Amino acid sequence: MLLAIDIGNTNTVFALAEGDAVRATWRSVTDTRRTADEYGAWLTQVMSLEWIEPARVTSAIIATVVPESLFNVVGMCRRYFKCEPLVVGDKAVNVGIEAKVDRPHEVGADRLVNALAAHRRYGGPAVVIDFGTATTFDVIDGDGNYNGGVIAPGINLSLQALHMAAARLPRIDVRRPDKVIGRSTVPCMQSGVYWGYVGLIEGIVARIRKEWGAPLKIIGTGGLVPLFAEGTDVFDHVDGELTLHGLIAVHALNAPR
Repeated sequence: MLLAIDIGNTNTVFALAEGDAVRATWRSVTDTRRTADEYGAWLTQVMSLEWIEPARVTSAIIATVVPESLFNVVGMCRRYFKCEPLVVGDKAVNVGIEAKVDRPHEVGADRLVNALAAHRRYGGPAVVIDFGTATTFDVIDGDGNYNGGVIAPGINLSLQALHMAAARLPRIDVRRPDKVIGRSTVPCMQSGVYWGYVGLIEGIVARIRKEWGAPLKIIGTGGLVPLFAEGTDVFDHVDGELTLHGLIAVHALNAPR
């Protein structure tokens, strides 16, 4: 089995895959202070709850936007699963696509694997919208190459900023309000955040389409994409496991024949 690990700014996703199929996933808060032993003890425990033996893991691959976490996660793979993980971003790792931007080395590993997975699963040209700590819009050409994009503050960052900057505004959860016009503080905030983000999505997609000048498939991923897909018809596909499928594809490209 392949252990695929996606280390994000907020959460880290661990997944087990056989062939092209994702068999199990677990999510943990990203914490740069967590040691290799802490990762290993937690992951082997949750695997045991689903009757999966660590010995079944034969290979691993990691994508991270938090370099400080990489050392300990690599150490966990070596100690607890007896394998040397591939790391997306290493010069020796082929990601299967080209980053056609001014500074290719600055493109996040998650954005590259998303681009690869989107092209393989849905074709192109396309835009991948990823709802993470930041909300990213990544443009992929017809050959699957990464052509740049947009980075906006994530929804939870916006909520946190609103709460911290305005003394009388409470902390709220993200949800789709029943009405656009709120009649008390919390519904007003929920409406502004939710419909404001829907407007951001639709507005940026419209401008990307105009600038690109040709049809684009719109693909949504990330933990909050189902919630926002309820409020707009802009998405052609919603795929919460896109990054994991990208990691599986990168591993297949680099696995020994």
